[in-house]
Amino acid sequence: MPAAPGDREPDFLRRLGLLDTSFLVIGAVVGSGIFMTPGLIAAGLPSPGLLLAAWLAGGLITLCGALSFAELGAMYPEAGGQYVYVREAYGRGAAFLFGWAFFGFIMCGGLAALAVAFAEFLGSLAPALSTGHVLVRAELFGLSFSLSAGQIVAALAILLLTLVNSFGIRSGATVQNVLTVVRLGLVAALIGLGVLFGTKAGASNFAPLFPPGFSFPAVLKPFGLALVAVFWTYDGWYSVNCTAGEVRDPGRTIPRGLTIGVLAVTAIYVLVNLVYLLALPLAELRGVVRVGELAASALFGGGGAALFAALIMVSVFGCLDGNLIFGPRVFYAMGRDGCFFRAMGRLGRRSRVPNAALWGQAAWSSVLCLSGTYESLYEYMVFALLVFFAATGLAVFVLRRRRPGAVRPYKTWGYPAVPIVFIAACLAVFVSMVVAAPLRALAGLGLLLAGVPVYVLWRRRAPRRA
Repeated sequence: MPAAPGDREPDFLRRLGLLDTSFLVIGAVVGSGIFMTPGLIAAGLPSPGLLLAAWLAGGLITLCGALSFAELGAMYPEAGGQYVYVREAYGRGAAFLFGWAFFGFIMCGGLAALAVAFAEFLGSLAPALSTGHVLVRAELFGLSFSLSAGQIVAALAILLLTLVNSFGIRSGATVQNVLTVVRLGLVAALIGLGVLFGTKAGASNFAPLFPPGFSFPAVLKPFGLALVAVFWTYDGWYSVNCTAGEVRDPGRTIPRGLTIGVLAVTAIYVLVNLVYLLALPLAELRGVVRVGELAASALFGGGGAALFAALIMVSVFGCLDGNLIFGPRVFYAMGRDGCFFRAMGRLGRRSRVPNAALWGQAAWSSVLCLSGTYESLYEYMVFALLVFFAATGLAVFVLRRRRPGAVRPYKTWGYPAVPIVFIAACLAVFVSMVVAAPLRALAGLGLLLAGVPVYVLWRRRAPRRA
């Protein structure tokens, strides 16, 4: 007998418009990276012009990826993003390995890192809540363990935002939009005041813009190493693809949201680095981790550092919320395919969001926060993410060949050059990271391959979906 209307499984509600998708891209990308990595990136570059060029090049490469993912997102407007594209292009086994790495290490490890960063900056304003305030020290089986107030704050931040997002996509998107507007306003104030106060005093910091006798082949190696860090600072731009099942008019909104979001992030990153260079000469920026606070102190005095710490805290909190939104949509798609816990493949009847996936993500991320192992796990698995990025870019070519008659509301602008640039950049960064840290790459490969027996076991327990 046909199921009664009340017995049908709920589906996603398409409530995200162009503003929501653009803000989600910005919100998922702009966190602490732009305020903490420029000094490290500047350490290997010989001139201000090359520093600005590295951030611009990173934005252009990211835009190539966004334009490629836009075709796939418009073609498959459903929850899951990369997991769906890898599954359609290469099969369920490859898709599971992506999901295995994404849940176990990349997404949840990234959330834990963001939450702990939020706690660190909160701790600079309230020391009792900092990661330096250790509450418990213990040793078990020869291994030392410590728990700080900051780790507890980090776990509570994840749980709080998970609760907000469990009420529905509109609830999560509204919080994300508000936080993004606040961040954009603060960043705009920083840029405006920085240009106003720093133009006269800092104009000499740009001379010379490029080193004497400049030739690109000579700086290719340091520029390429700088792009590695820049590339990761742009991470999170694919968030809209994961939430495609909740986007209105996805054939038009997804490409536009990706493009607007990535262009906005690129402009923010280049302009913020311009302010840093107006505040301090390149020599004083090199190697500095908390470069944003140093530049704010130089421009606005001692009070500027405290205000900047507050800006970073708000920025990281918003970035945490943006990343927390899109990850569970990947786990939902895995659950629907029988490749993950079945409960994660269901939506709440009232909320119409994957609540089990949300809370499963929150639980594992909180464990990583409290255990302090998130950083090493994340570093091991970033190599795999680069390979999957390249494979997803290649999926544009694979699916055009295998499914030429499929409906494509949007086709990648600049095809085939644009996807090729993205694929080549991902592989180049991957090779450079493997050469720089072969043992870490080997450990990452081991963690990835550990998913193979898990996949075999899961497929035996769950019948294959039609």
